[in-house]
Amino acid sequence: MSSRSVNSVFYADTYHPIQAGSIDGTDTLPHDNAVYRALLCSNAGLYDPFGDPKSIGDPYCTLFVGRLSQLTTEDTLRQAMSRYGRVKNLRLVRHIVTGASRGYGFVEFETEREMRRAYKDAHHTILDDSEIIVDYNRQQLMPGWIPRRLGGGLGGKKESGQLRFGGRERPFRAPLRPIPWDDLKRLGIPPPPEGRYMSRFQIPSPPRREGSSVDDEDSRKHEKRNASAHRLEKPASPDRSIGGEKSMYREDYHHKHHKKGRHSYQHETKFSGRDASTEERSYIDREERSSKHSRHSRRHDRWTPSRDDSYSD
Repeated sequence: MSSRSVNSVFYADTYHPIQAGSIDGTDTLPHDNAVYRALLCSNAGLYDPFGDPKSIGDPYCTLFVGRLSQLTTEDTLRQAMSRYGRVKNLRLVRHIVTGASRGYGFVEFETEREMRRAYKDAHHTILDDSEIIVDYNRQQLMPGWIPRRLGGGLGGKKESGQLRFGGRERPFRAPLRPIPWDDLKRLGIPPPPEGRYMSRFQIPSPPRREGSSVDDEDSRKHEKRNASAHRLEKPASPDRSIGGEKSMYREDYHHKHHKKGRHSYQHETKFSGRDASTEERSYIDREERSSKHSRHSRRHDRWTPSRDDSYSD
């Protein structure tokens, strides 16, 4: 095993109680009673991840938020999560008798994109003087999931003596010992991904909804923006209400024939139902009046130096 593999890690895609209790994901025997209890619940099918009536909403848009302070309320949690997107639903888990916070909750966002933004940026942020952890909704999205109260779960603190590996907080380490392939296959434990380990600084991606992805949503939004821009740049539609013929709008056509400062009367006849000769005569009259006025103005505006205006030594 190279020195590079010492710092390599991998994450669990499915949950197995024995594997979750192993630091490198290769144990074949439960190392404490809690792991054994979780294994019994898993084999007997005693836990239904979809049986909780309080678990509502889209699991692909829902985040698990843990290690919350006892001072954190629904309002403060909503305010903190609103930095990453629109919060659709929020549930802070409380003790059934005392009503005190259990230190974790679930936040549902309007879209999967907003959930992924919070999943990436909200992890290890400070809320009410407590460093929170953020993970996707493993209860409904991770096959074989067993919660902490039944001996499963992920993470944990060293003081408890019941650490669980394979999650975002405590990933599996690359094995330094020979891998028991046969025993892992017999127990149904997924083997380590040889040659496909990740770095500790890489963020594992949450499961994607089957048949759709955030990348597809990006492409749809990009196509929609392009279509809107194309409609804005599209030339004006033909105006059939004037003269009964295809033509551009008066402003565009007028600008086209005034590029060099010379007026063309041809477009006037295009937008008018009057006779062309009448239109031409009126145009010639206007042009003559305009040219006379301009020559008269230039003659009066011309400046001639006089004796008073000249500089004298």
